Amino acid sequence: MTTALITGGTVGIGHAFAKALAQKGYDLVLASRDEAGLLKIAEEFTAKYGISVEVIPTDLAKREDVLALAARIEDADRPIDMLINNAGFAVHDSLMIEDISIHERAIDVMCLAVLILGGAAGRAMKARGYGSILNVTSSSASITTGNYSAIKAWATVYTEGLSNELRGTGVKVTAVLPGWVKTEFHTRGGVKAHNLPDLVWIDIDALVRRALKDLEAGKVLSIPTAKWGFAVGVGHFLPRRTIRWISRKLTSSRS
Repeated sequence: MTTALITGGTVGIGHAFAKALAQKGYDLVLASRDEAGLLKIAEEFTAKYGISVEVIPTDLAKREDVLALAARIEDADRPIDMLINNAGFAVHDSLMIEDISIHERAIDVMCLAVLILGGAAGRAMKARGYGSILNVTSSSASITTGNYSAIKAWATVYTEGLSNELRGTGVKVTAVLPGWVKTEFHTRGGVKAHNLPDLVWIDIDALVRRALKDLEAGKVLSIPTAKWGFAVGVGHFLPRRTIRWISRKLTSSRS
């Protein structure tokens, strides 16, 4: 049996990854602040798929919780074969607000926790000579919509750097850069997305299938669907002033 650890695995993309891997026969370790949600999924998946589901109530903004999760990843007696750093949330606040607590939490959850957990997985997997790490970043890393773009740009480049360090060790590292996916993510973050055309949306199960396929193939960057691959590719060639203009339009449309 192989085991995958997923952060933020109770809802949205994290839950879709958990379900897809459970269907493949993976045992799961799920970490989330939502203890009730964790227990519900554990009961459901154990009964439905006949797998083992370990739940670890975790707040990734608390360093002690992150270090405890890192220690679980490095437990040689209970190896983690796949780490999915998925936990995150939308950040829709100005970069100039006096109370930076939302930005601080975002950096803790989507940067520092990824750094700590990715490092723990990298060390453990390198020592064994196999394993895989998947970081859920965002196509917004290509634009400049405030701190969320900055954080996801960091996470994407971090993933590329980690893949460099682990090249040739048997450990695969991939960043998946979703575009717009229909989950509760946008509503919870106060992002207006109901007027967007159907063309921009990505099916969540298709995203997960593509990401896992790209991870297995050793691709460092996974961009689900050709349309989003084209959009991100074009973004790399546009002048930065054009990217900033597009980002201002996107930001104002969501206000």
